[in-house]
Amino acid sequence: MWVSTRAQYGLRALIEIGRRDGEAVPLKDVSERQGISQHYLEQIASNLRRAGFIRSVRGAHGGYRLARPAAEINAYDVVTAMEGSIAPVSCVEDDHVCDKGSVCGTIDLWHRVDAALRDVLGGTSLADLIADSERQEHARLVQLDPGFPVSRA
Repeated sequence: MWVSTRAQYGLRALIEIGRRDGEAVPLKDVSERQGISQHYLEQIASNLRRAGFIRSVRGAHGGYRLARPAAEINAYDVVTAMEGSIAPVSCVEDDHVCDKGSVCGTIDLWHRVDAALRDVLGGTSLADLIADSERQEHARLVQLDPGFPVSRA
């Protein structure tokens, strides 16, 4: 399975928007903070809006907000909204695709891989990703603070 930049950037955009606690976030801000082309981000935001993850806010202080709480959005739903199926092989999604099912020695493996992907992505909420992002940023800032004592043990 290969996750496209569309799905990766979609999750990063949602994290950025979700970190703003309900404030409308202009795509320009997301683009600058995440290093994503604004033009590409507009296409991604359109997909995220259609999928019901974000809603647009018009006006001078417009932008995008999450359409529902971050805890109610999981990575699996976002990735599949951006990618479609994430099954590792086509026969996992549709067993009529392959006529070798009775002799295939790998089908159980692919079903386990698919289940693991669904479990990990489905068990990871946007709230989890936002918290991880904030922890990583805090750790980076602490390392950059010259007044912060660093243990050299």
